[in-house]
Amino acid sequence: MTTNEFRPDASATLRFPAGFRWGTATAAYQIEGAAQEDGRGPSIWDTFSRTPGKVLHGDTGDTAADHYHRMPEDVALLRELGVSDYRFSVAWPRVQPDGRGPASQKGLDFYRRLVDELLDAGIRPVATLYHWDLPQQLETGLPGDSADAAGGGWPRRDTAERFADYTRYVAEALGDRVATWITLNEPWCAAFLGYAAGIHAPGRTDPAAALRAAHHLNLAHGRSVQALRAALPASAEISLTLNLFALRPARDSGADREAVRCVDAVANRLFLDPVFHGRLPEDLVRDTAEVTDWSYVHDGDLEAIATPIDSLGVNYYTPLVVAAGAHTSPSSSRPRSPWPGAAGDVRLPPAPGPRTAMDWPVDAGGLYELLTRLRDELPHTPLLITENGAAYHDYADPEGRVHDPERIAYLHQHLAAVHRAIADGADVRGYFVWSLLDNFEWAYGYSKRFGIVHVDYASQRRTLKDSARWYAAVVARNGVEA
Repeated sequence: MTTNEFRPDASATLRFPAGFRWGTATAAYQIEGAAQEDGRGPSIWDTFSRTPGKVLHGDTGDTAADHYHRMPEDVALLRELGVSDYRFSVAWPRVQPDGRGPASQKGLDFYRRLVDELLDAGIRPVATLYHWDLPQQLETGLPGDSADAAGGGWPRRDTAERFADYTRYVAEALGDRVATWITLNEPWCAAFLGYAAGIHAPGRTDPAAALRAAHHLNLAHGRSVQALRAALPASAEISLTLNLFALRPARDSGADREAVRCVDAVANRLFLDPVFHGRLPEDLVRDTAEVTDWSYVHDGDLEAIATPIDSLGVNYYTPLVVAAGAHTSPSSSRPRSPWPGAAGDVRLPPAPGPRTAMDWPVDAGGLYELLTRLRDELPHTPLLITENGAAYHDYADPEGRVHDPERIAYLHQHLAAVHRAIADGADVRGYFVWSLLDNFEWAYGYSKRFGIVHVDYASQRRTLKDSARWYAAVVARNGVEA
């Protein structure tokens, strides 16, 4: 059934198109643990989380949800939920401990076992190749590496070429059984939270390096798509996941609308324009002229980045309210701006309404706005909601049950927004809850719980939350209550 044929029914259930893909999503560093087992090398997140003051309570992903050892149990949970798809990420340093050289067969074997377990359960594997766990040696370099004024990691061009090599290893190992591939997860976060704001690994605060990183992440995506096309059957679906922002000016003023334009250029169009149109946003190049000269964009880069893909993954949690503000000098007590090139400071004032445990506003209207924008701007690109969910202060009651009505309400509102967008012509093919399991939530450590399955970290016991049972009912009837 195509989107044009879809008609919402008039019953009490908002039903989704036949064949709609229902799934959950996770990321390797957040759940796997086993950080030093079977030859896995350190990632930038291993290093960052061990740096005092970078992660709340000094938490690390050394054990996380111990998925590496409990994978069959977790796949059994997926089967119980009845989902059609499971989105996981492959840990680059588990496959290539130093980010280069031959692949570790022990590392690949874990993902072979995972894929086989999923297929035996009747669940479609969706493999994400990069979810932020860059091998540390690519950030710090190895003896003999040529000098690069931008340093290592994603600001270094060679990292994109190394990613293509890694892609080939994973595709050769799993390509006969994995039909859907996602190259990168949220490159904006990797570039601007990691290299400009300094609040994600590797913790650098250099806006010029962040812009270089963004381009090389885009280039890595293009090189990865090319490698996947060469290694996979023609039927394979190749995608990219972006955390696109639904942006709103704080006031109906020219200054705030200009602030929105600046943020949109960095947050959205820096990725959408090269991938889908083979160009850089001209206004962003002007905005950042004092930060960088873009000389690292070589002939042929944009053509490689624009290698066609089959769908676009969209991650959404909350809209962003944007206001212009007077420039103030950054201090060591607050993060640097993740918006290079913005005129003065860009402020993100609080929005009204209920908030999650992350202090993010709950506003499903932003998801509808984003999907209809993509409907208009990319009319021939199918969409997948590859992450959507909320953190709340969940706990097990004396009977061992976990009641999370706020999460159920959040998911219901957002699924209703997706249904509305489909009815209005958005070609949305699937929805993945973030996340299957409570996990290591990056700089927040284990203080935030996004899972629909509760994890007691001391015992590693899994408990289905009320939201998991609710979601299983949604999947079973292919719809939510109106």
